[in-house]
Amino acid sequence: MSSDTPEVDQLLADDGFAGRLAGLAGSLGRDPGEVTAEAAGHLREMGAMHSPRAMRAWSRFTTWMFRAHDLVMDADAARRLQELDRRYSLLFLFSHRSYLDGAAVPVALDRHGLSPAYTLGGANLSFFPVNRLARRSGIVYIRRSTQHQPVYRLTLRAYIGRLIRNRKNLSWSIEGGRTRTGKLRPPTYGILRYVVDALDADPDAEALVVPVSIVYEQLHEVGAMTAEARGARKRPEDVRWLVRFARLQANRLGRAYLDFGEPVPLRERMAELRDGDRQSRQDRRDQPDRHVVERIALDVSHRINRATPVTVTAVVCLALLAADRALTLDGVQRTIAPMAAYIASRRWPVAGAADLTDRDTVRRTLHELVASGVLTSYDGGTETVWVIGPGQHLVAAFYRNTAIHLLVDRAIGELALVAAAEGGPDGLATATGEALRLRDLLKFDFFFARRRDFAEQMALELAIIEPGDGVGLRAFTPDDARHWLRHAEPLVAPLVLRPFLDAYHLVADRLAAAGGGPVEEAPLLDECLRVGRQWALQGRLASEESVSLELFKPALQLARHRGLLDPGTPDLARRRADFLGELRETTRRVGVVAGNR
Repeated sequence: MSSDTPEVDQLLADDGFAGRLAGLAGSLGRDPGEVTAEAAGHLREMGAMHSPRAMRAWSRFTTWMFRAHDLVMDADAARRLQELDRRYSLLFLFSHRSYLDGAAVPVALDRHGLSPAYTLGGANLSFFPVNRLARRSGIVYIRRSTQHQPVYRLTLRAYIGRLIRNRKNLSWSIEGGRTRTGKLRPPTYGILRYVVDALDADPDAEALVVPVSIVYEQLHEVGAMTAEARGARKRPEDVRWLVRFARLQANRLGRAYLDFGEPVPLRERMAELRDGDRQSRQDRRDQPDRHVVERIALDVSHRINRATPVTVTAVVCLALLAADRALTLDGVQRTIAPMAAYIASRRWPVAGAADLTDRDTVRRTLHELVASGVLTSYDGGTETVWVIGPGQHLVAAFYRNTAIHLLVDRAIGELALVAAAEGGPDGLATATGEALRLRDLLKFDFFFARRRDFAEQMALELAIIEPGDGVGLRAFTPDDARHWLRHAEPLVAPLVLRPFLDAYHLVADRLAAAGGGPVEEAPLLDECLRVGRQWALQGRLASEESVSLELFKPALQLARHRGLLDPGTPDLARRRADFLGELRETTRRVGVVAGNR
């Protein structure tokens, strides 16, 4: 058709693509012409282009939609990408906290003279009349669920491959959908797998993955997202939804920060992983590159976290969640001070190069959180005090969780010290073993380095905790561990890990209650929500934050990984009971840390 985009036109004239469609038609027992016609329809549904006129209009529209925020970007990193842009297809894989993220990346590329990217977005956002302008501005709408659509999957794979062969830049969310908790979600692999296939098929194609962190001081969407995590129905996207969303953006919420992480040369990384794991590839003949794609995705997620700066909003929310009561400005600053010192010791970037200990900066952030309803203030006494507003704990936790990645290792180090304090004479060995156990327990929720590198990171954390240490970690005794726990600042495990461990404990409890019988995941998640609300009312959970589908699902994934959902697993009832016992003991150790705060 005359309206076909170049990639669609090329694929419909490609004998190789036609042959793959014919082969698929044969395997499905369908007429080849019918399958080809279906694929052509899918291609035209996906097909996008960069029309200068449409892109100017789209830029005005997205800039208007972004008016609640000032977008702050890492200009130096963008300039470094300009040279790479001339040699590679750049794949911008971004964190996803807002519907605005898909607009932020094109704005950043345009501001810094980088080639425009084809942005892959969910087909749920494809509605008239916005979709027509969006497609001509490089937006590729793709379907979320394609498990039972083999023609669509083959067509999407071919389309992604053609974009790579044409050396186009791409952009998509590594998480697949928006986070409901504030922290980075586990990565999705589908698009990345298609890119890897495209590089294997064309030795001349080159691609570089660019991790992109996008974090906001505040967002209008957070209340709705946290409600969805508690089981509320998600409102469908349509024109009325867009109008409501656009109206909200009229209320200013501060800055959004876009930072580029360390790029990953994709072909080089693929070769490294394949050469270093030949035996594993022999053991995975059915999906020989599955682990390669997963390792790359996890590496990208890790780099996104490393590029994500700490916002003042995150630290203020952390302080008020930690106190769980009203604080004066001096009280907030006293709570922040040890956290600011820790962040400085790790040389972690702070958004806008803000001074976390500056009194005016903290006061301004408190007022902004009051204006948005996250906090309330009371000034009828001798001093103004601030406290988390009614029903706003999950929203405050969302903002805190944007910085949680830099605190997880610290929290694990504290629990490792509890184990060392209660264990045998070799405190270092006990702490190392406990840290590795916790890494395995939480690996579906957080992104950790490889086991060897993780052990080195934990040694660094324990060395920071040890007062007065200047030469690195040494062997220590249980008495040393107890002393460090009493005097270390800050102690973050109760605030950082307790919400997740409580959710895991609840899932483990419901699994153990099923004995060795079969369980279905959807009813189990619903039961966890209902029992979780009971536990919260009884005070058996430290926070209502734990009553969240977003926290239950990784716990369920861990249980599945351990064979606890498979009715054929030997001695299933005992193994589920052991899982519950492990979670009880872990949460008990969090309580020990809390007692030392």
